[in-house]
Amino acid sequence: MAQLHDLRLRLLVQQESEHISNSQPSDLDLSIVQARCLCWLTLLAEAHEDQANDAEGRADTEQAMGWFADSMRLRDVIQVVTSIEIPLPESSDVDNIEGGGESFQDEPPMTA
Repeated sequence: MAQLHDLRLRLLVQQESEHISNSQPSDLDLSIVQARCLCWLTLLAEAHEDQANDAEGRADTEQAMGWFADSMRLRDVIQVVTSIEIPLPESSDVDNIEGGGESFQDEPPMTA
């Protein structure tokens, strides 16, 4: 059941991503959209966890479990959104290298 849930989330996010990119192909940076979504999803998950803790403090176990389940669903969505690989837009640097410009082949790769 968890795999089905994960696949449904992936499909939904991919469909929405395609819809966004098709509606505004030249004005949209999907990496920015992804980063913004992750920020909001994280805030929502934290708020749901806080609500779960508050309900637990009031001894309202049923409400606490509901809030906690919602926060876990949000964490699942965060994992799906994080795993989506956004293609980098073509840059003039690639054209410069292909056109005989300087390349950075002798330098070691950059690490994060």
